[in-house]
Amino acid sequence: MMKIAAMFGTSMLALALTTTAAAKVRPDHDEGHGHGSQEQHGNEQHGNGQHGNGRQDHPMEHGRAAAPQHANEHQARGPAHAPQARQRDVWQRQRAQSWQHEHQTWGQRGGYHGYRIPEDRFRASFGRGHWFRIARGPIVVVDGHPRFQYSGFWFTLVDPWPETWSRTWYDSDDVYVDYVNDGYYLFDRQHPGVSIAVNVSF
Repeated sequence: MMKIAAMFGTSMLALALTTTAAAKVRPDHDEGHGHGSQEQHGNEQHGNGQHGNGRQDHPMEHGRAAAPQHANEHQARGPAHAPQARQRDVWQRQRAQSWQHEHQTWGQRGGYHGYRIPEDRFRASFGRGHWFRIARGPIVVVDGHPRFQYSGFWFTLVDPWPETWSRTWYDSDDVYVDYVNDGYYLFDRQHPGVSIAVNVSF
């Protein structure tokens, strides 16, 4: 009888311990499942936010994000064309209304006081036998006047060009620079006898 009572007590104690353990395990499992859902949902939110810094992306946002990049590319291309348009405008503003009345020699201007090309370099690259096309070299605008480069020197037109010349003579005509009497002048081979005063810089 004592053995049966002891076995019964042991069985009851084991049953009680098993029930308690089961009761303790069940809430933990439920909480774990709940946390797992939150973690999974959180990962989904993070996944959606990988392209939008924690918020869901919208197709229009990509359009807005792409627009500044396109604008920057356009701005990068813009300056490449702007100087050419400005150069054309400056050349046209340099055109005379009446060249015979507007033209002035360096003597009439008080003499030439600019840079003088060394004699050896002048003989090698300048004068009637050394013609070139202005538009094939660098051109800049300085104080509203076109300035072009040839043979390592810069030349600024201080005289207007005749209204009878082609509007694109600086692109299509053969020209040369010579020193005549009192200073440097630009000559167009298609228009002999016409000289345009130019200032030389290095």
